[in-house]
Amino acid sequence: MRVVLAVVALLLTGCATTATPSHNAADVMFLQMLIPQNQQGIEIVRLAAARPLPASVKELAAAIEVTQQTEIDDMRRWLREWNQPESVAPEAHAGHGGMKMTSPDLVGALRTVPDDEFTRRFLDVLTGQQQGAVELARTENGPGGGVNAQARDLARRVIESRTAEVKQLLNVKT
Repeated sequence: MRVVLAVVALLLTGCATTATPSHNAADVMFLQMLIPQNQQGIEIVRLAAARPLPASVKELAAAIEVTQQTEIDDMRRWLREWNQPESVAPEAHAGHGGMKMTSPDLVGALRTVPDDEFTRRFLDVLTGQQQGAVELARTENGPGGGVNAQARDLARRVIESRTAEVKQLLNVKT
């Protein structure tokens, strides 16, 4: 009888315990902001395909495209699982520092830059883009940030990979 009472007591205690949420508003905001940031990064690196660039930069651009598309696919899946929208109006996150996007004018101008200027301009735009991703990821793992282990791990990986990419971009000789 004591064993039964002990088991019942444990079960009841377990029922009263509040579970840690699987995600919070910061996790959702991070994903909603990183998806368009990554989409823009992909748009930028795709410009490298048909332009004269050092082979190392073309390889990096291709790797960035694959990595960021994989991240987008994961983030979209998580938001669906959490029953959260993929996107919201950009001004919805203004109170959180706003979107960390590269100016669309810079991206548009990059499309028409002459080949002899493209490498330098491409490196500048992509460096800024990747630094924006690092800033955004720091909000997920900082004070008041997210609680979802997958989203926090993604943020850590974004910080590490984009920081390494920026270093690589800064070391390209033009």
